[in-house]
Order: sequence, then C-alpha cells, then structure tokens
Amino acid sequence: MPRPRIQVLSKDRFFLAAVAAGPIIWFLVYATSLLPITGRDFSASQLLLLVLIYPVLEELAFRGLIQGYLSGVKGMSIRRVKLTGANWVTSLLFTAAHIIYTPILLASLVFVPSLIFGELRDRYHSTIPSMILHCYYNLGFFMMLIHKA
Repeated sequence: MPRPRIQVLSKDRFFLAAVAAGPIIWFLVYATSLLPITGRDFSASQLLLLVLIYPVLEELAFRGLIQGYLSGVKGMSIRRVKLTGANWVTSLLFTAAHIIYTPILLASLVFVPSLIFGELRDRYHSTIPSMILHCYYNLGFFMMLIHKA
C-alpha cells in the first residue's frame, strides 16, 4: 500500500468523499440545533487543542495503538460489512470515550466518522490520513460553535 502522501490522498475517492461529506454533516448538525454549546468564546489555545492536538492524540491512541493492536489479533482483520473487525471495535470504543464528556446523542454522531477514520487507517496502514480528516472535521465543527455563539 502506498505511503499516505497528499498526492495519493487527493486521488483517493473514499478520502475525497469523506472530505465532501464534512460540510453536509456540519450543516445538518447546525440546522438541527444538536450543538450542545452556544454563546461560548474560544481562545486561540482552546481552538488549537480542539482542532489539532486532540484529534492527533485521539488518532494515535485509537487508530494507532488500539486498532493497530486489534488488526494483529486473529480474525480482527476480516472485513464484516466492508470494514475490519478491528475498525468496528475501535469505533465503538472511540464513541464510548466521547460519551464521557459529550451528551450521548452528540457523542453517538462520532461513530460513523470513526469508521471512516478506521477505514483510512486500514487502507494506508498509517494514522496520517485519519489525522488529517479528523482535524478537518473538528475544524468545521468548532467553526460552527464560533458562528453560533
């Protein structure tokens, strides 16, 4: 599998579809008032944490460590409903982790993006594509929060 260079990602239809889906999902979340926070000002350091640091650390932990480990467990690399068992389990854990600090309805919305991040990890054997997409998704989400404030 090729290394995840920008040139490769820019030709990956799956990655491009995931990028294109971001604004659609942001609009739907915004339009349905699922945003839990309104009227909040974010400092530059908070935005840096929410848009860059947290997504990178989450991808390293979930897709790098957990999914990476599970991919080596017998039977977890088998695709079930087009995704690996390692991806399904990791995405359930990722969603459960978000329930700790996010309302359950909003936390459940991270399940599908998590499956997308996991598929990128499986395709490229790297966390870099999922980090890029995760940062992009968080940027759009938090731009909505700023706009709604």
